[in-house]
Amino acid sequence: MSKTTASDPAPSAAEDQDLGAAGSQLSTAPKEDLPNLPALGVIGWARWFWRQLTSMRVALLLLLLLSLGAIPGSLIPQSGQDETKVADFRKSHETLGDIYDKLGLFHVYGSVWFSAIYILLFVSLIGCIVPRTWQFVGQLRGRPPGAPKRLTRLPAHTTWRTTAEPEQVHEAALALLKKRRFRAHLAGDAVAAEKGYVRELGNLVFHIALIVMLVAFAWGQLYKSEGNKLVVEGQGFSNTLTQYDDFKSGNLFSSDDLVPFSFNLKDFVGTYERTGPNKGTPRVYKADLTYSAGPYGKDENTTVEVNHPLEIGDSKVYLVSHGYAPVITVRDAQGKVVYDDAVPLLPLDANVTSSGVVKVLDGYRNAQGKKEQLGFNAFLVPTYGGHASGTMLSQFPALDSPLLALSAYHGDLGADSGIPQSVYQMDKTNMKEFKDSKGKLFKRLLRPGDSMTLPNGAGSVTFGKTVKEWAGFQVVQEPGGGWALAGAIAAIGGLAASLFIQRRRVWVRAVRGADGVTVVEMAGLGRSESAKVPEELGDLAGILYDQAPGAPDPDDPADSPVPAEGAEK
Repeated sequence: MSKTTASDPAPSAAEDQDLGAAGSQLSTAPKEDLPNLPALGVIGWARWFWRQLTSMRVALLLLLLLSLGAIPGSLIPQSGQDETKVADFRKSHETLGDIYDKLGLFHVYGSVWFSAIYILLFVSLIGCIVPRTWQFVGQLRGRPPGAPKRLTRLPAHTTWRTTAEPEQVHEAALALLKKRRFRAHLAGDAVAAEKGYVRELGNLVFHIALIVMLVAFAWGQLYKSEGNKLVVEGQGFSNTLTQYDDFKSGNLFSSDDLVPFSFNLKDFVGTYERTGPNKGTPRVYKADLTYSAGPYGKDENTTVEVNHPLEIGDSKVYLVSHGYAPVITVRDAQGKVVYDDAVPLLPLDANVTSSGVVKVLDGYRNAQGKKEQLGFNAFLVPTYGGHASGTMLSQFPALDSPLLALSAYHGDLGADSGIPQSVYQMDKTNMKEFKDSKGKLFKRLLRPGDSMTLPNGAGSVTFGKTVKEWAGFQVVQEPGGGWALAGAIAAIGGLAASLFIQRRRVWVRAVRGADGVTVVEMAGLGRSESAKVPEELGDLAGILYDQAPGAPDPDDPADSPVPAEGAEK
């Protein structure tokens, strides 16, 4: 068996054209003609622009620009996500804030320039895929091209002489190549075979998957919604806009798109590490719910844990926070109960030291019988370390030794002003402090079951024996997530196929020589330089050589028909 080397004579112009045609047919990419600039008109320029837009290099450039354009959306506060942070940024950086505003950096994903990149990338990918798909289908329907005139001019080749008939060699080659999953057929005096179509298929799948991901991303951003709700044990939630503590959504979202469901928080369970370096770390963090899907759904029980949301249709209910809600009872000067409810307090640290306010808006009358409103600053320590700790901070997140600090105010809370207020903050503009007999702010520390009497017979406040727990839920509705995941998986699979599978062709020619002995020529050609083509060709040639063994060279009758050891097949 022999193989040409670099010292072989250069191929002729006809052979170069033959080999070039064989190599160019391996690509399914649409051919691009360089524009003839002097002859371009309006239609010519439009055609040239379309060819540039639908080229792979422009698609990659647009994909890079899209990735770079998304960076400001991650680093700069976005108006659709947190208006407060945007306002704080503008206040702290007035000049830079104006520049960002003009560039649309506070709403990157809805800006004109980001949308333009997005749409151009979408059009570019479609323009790339459609002609390539059409050509690929045409190649699948066709047959591998015939062999070049001189196979020994190809980069990987081998040849030998055999006593077998050419027809026997062709039949053996066809059977061998088809067994190796080549598409093979007899074309003239040679067998033509091709393999590796999955490479181009993977390339097409990758780009189609990118389009699917772009559509899913746009769909999810335009129709998404995200809201948060704090629910105390024993209370419930219904998926309507008025039930949310805060809510944000995409530009095309409407309230009719909300998935109808409701749930009640039966119980929250939180346990923590008691000892060791991880003391205070949650071990169990779960919420037991009773929920129903749809307006007439049947009640079902479930447990929501961190990273294990409740899924109802396109909505997912995540457990995101936890805290305590002490039960507070307020009586007026006449002893009438004017407030009796669990008050959610917000955690301040990892040990759930919490603060908040209690607002009594209606029904309270002071010692003189006049209507007033009451407000209390509340500070809860779940595990009080005692006076020895020297601080009013919790020593552990569980309710081991709860202590509640209350300071009282009376007057007008401004709830009727028409300006929205936070339930966790108190406007003291028109409020007066209750003061004790020494003229100091009236403040008391209460254990569960303790009460404090307000000065001058203004009433009393009781810290109930029960401290309820609350759970914070985030309800996310983002359609297209499944399509995005499927597109990502398909893109990875398609990219892997296009990178690791090589498109290659193999030809086997068997003709009878002048001396009556059959001359066998085998050659392989890959789409790109790879050691796999020579190795595979050598493997195929070795098997075929066993079926059509070599004949002695007429110039050296003593020559062995088997190639010398170490020679490349």
